[in-house]
Amino acid sequence: MTDQSHLTAEHEALRQSVARFIAREIAPHYSQWERDGAMPRELWRKMGDAGFLGCCLPEAWGGSGAGIHHALVIIEEFARAFIALPGFYTHAEIIAPYIVHYGTEEQKRRWLPGCASGEVVLSIAMTEPGAGSDLKGTRTIARPDGDDFLISGQKTFITNGLHADLIIVLAGIEGDPPGKKTLFLVEADRPGFSRGRVLEKLGQKAQDTAELFFDNVRVPASNILGVRGEGLHYLMAQLGRERLMVGMTAVAGAEAAFRETLAYTNQRQAFGQSISQFQHLRFKLAEMKTEVTVARAFLEQCVSRFLDDALPPEHAAMCKYWLTDVEAKVLDQCVQMHGGYGFMREYPVARAYADSRGQRIYAGTNEVMKEIIARTL
Repeated sequence: MTDQSHLTAEHEALRQSVARFIAREIAPHYSQWERDGAMPRELWRKMGDAGFLGCCLPEAWGGSGAGIHHALVIIEEFARAFIALPGFYTHAEIIAPYIVHYGTEEQKRRWLPGCASGEVVLSIAMTEPGAGSDLKGTRTIARPDGDDFLISGQKTFITNGLHADLIIVLAGIEGDPPGKKTLFLVEADRPGFSRGRVLEKLGQKAQDTAELFFDNVRVPASNILGVRGEGLHYLMAQLGRERLMVGMTAVAGAEAAFRETLAYTNQRQAFGQSISQFQHLRFKLAEMKTEVTVARAFLEQCVSRFLDDALPPEHAAMCKYWLTDVEAKVLDQCVQMHGGYGFMREYPVARAYADSRGQRIYAGTNEVMKEIIARTL
């Protein structure tokens, strides 16, 4: 199913390594982690030791500098095993690049090696109870106090919130224009910072998602990431990468569900034959095969343009919205083809159906993606 044209022997070796790691370190415990609502902190260090957290990081900062196709291979193997732990690629491929692109040399030296090793877990705190996709509406405030800032506010739906050692916080600085926001690096051990409850979600149950609270958390001015007041510009610049990653996950998830369903319909018997022989299901399978093939081709085009630094925001929005819609459509059909078993969480497609639902919401809702595209027409 997957286009292999971009893969080298190194990519295939990585794929096998990730598959072995999942089979050894994750799959035997995953159901328990879903019940717990979180994976263990130690898994981050194991991922780092295996070299899976530093693909985007330069070698000078502890990474491999391997590039985005290595990240795609890791995402695909997690999807193939029906393991929904997006916090790993959120940490390594979405949040760490903020420090790479906008951090000072001191910030890079202090944090990036730990990001690659798994000693430091990252999260990014943008969303608030009253502000989701509308980032200009965030109310978290940073009040100047001498050479420091006192940060107060609440963030919610924060991936990796339970284990995060360093949080990139979007806040407005008191006295700055309302539309200006700043990114701050906030260490989790600072007084005034606290974690709320781990949120119980429809899917992705082993991935911790938490509330975060900031009560006059004092940070020095040196903890500003990039230039004061430019936070929204940085987010807009990096959201294309995030939306591409969501698209990668969507295509990998749709392909995995299709493979599982094709195997199931070939072996499931009804009225004296496998159900894949009934014309209605055969046509549905043909439709799904076409949809995931076209989705893969569009994803590869977006990846290629991203690598050329030529992926426009509206194309990143198309990638995120359309590919997650395709995933949703495919998974709905896969559940239906499993019949009653498709409604049972012991079957992978049932878990995948729930796990994938958030894809159309985070990184900007699909409705917001359409608005971004429409503005360019």
